[in-house]
Amino acid sequence: QVQLVESGGGLVQPGGSLRLSCAASGSIFSINDMGWYRQAPGKQRELVAIITSGGSANYADSVKDRFTITRDDAKNTVYLQMNSLKPEDTAVYYCNGQVVTREFYHRAYWGKGTLVTVSS
Repeated sequence: QVQLVESGGGLVQPGGSLRLSCAASGSIFSINDMGWYRQAPGKQRELVAIITSGGSANYADSVKDRFTITRDDAKNTVYLQMNSLKPEDTAVYYCNGQVVTREFYHRAYWGKGTLVTVSS
């Protein structure tokens, strides 16, 4: 089995910063794309940022130039550095990993989410 566990969420004032982490563990051979998604109250889950195994990153327009996604493959961990946070960034943030298991199954796994609240 594979688990993804997010951490780093919390309450921050507008203009502040947070760093989210997502660690994958279990029967992992490799991880292809890793991404961060978010879901605000009453809205659909949306892609925030995604990073390939080669390190190429793409971002939602709403977070470009404010958020940075990185990964540490030695730790099977993906990070999301969030700067200049706005109230509209308030959401539950979910981690996703496209995992190749040791049994060579290809499957997408999700974390349970971490809440980010941007408010004064």
